[in-house]
Amino acid sequence: MLVDDDRCRLQRLQTALTDAGHEVVLHLGGTDDLLRGIEQYLPDVVLIDTEAPGRDTLESLGQISRERPRPIVLFSDNGDAEMIRRAIHAGVSAYVVDGLSASRLKSLIEVAIAQFEQHQALKRELDDARARLTDRDDIDRAKQVLMRRSGLSENQAYERLRRLAMDQKLKLGDVARAVLAVAGDE
Repeated sequence: MLVDDDRCRLQRLQTALTDAGHEVVLHLGGTDDLLRGIEQYLPDVVLIDTEAPGRDTLESLGQISRERPRPIVLFSDNGDAEMIRRAIHAGVSAYVVDGLSASRLKSLIEVAIAQFEQHQALKRELDDARARLTDRDDIDRAKQVLMRRSGLSENQAYERLRRLAMDQKLKLGDVARAVLAVAGDE
């Protein structure tokens, strides 16, 4: 997917991509319809050519990173370090200053995809770790509820939760949350 408000640059970028064996599924003249275009066409990579990414562009990119993450290559004339940091924070995988070179395009796309995949893997690991911590906290709170209400030891409360999870074919954290919900989330 190509995004550029300059028709001449857009055509050069399309030619370079086509010459490199890529298919362009959508051209946009600006970032206004960026999310909708991504949702509709599901491009593998988004390439944006702009003089300098504005606040609205960065907000759109942040929304894409949250809702429809994709590798994004941003070509810009603005090499300001703070602007680059904000763009990367918004989800840009590769920020290229001083224009587009057709000879570098293939490697830039490969770098953006690799960066994106690495970022997504780290995000999944972080999400998994957060879920495990939440499960652990909920299990501990559910054990406390069972210990208070049923006079069980900590091991007995854990075994009861574990047995319930096995019987219902649920995750232990889900059973703990159900116990907490029934108990009024003590």
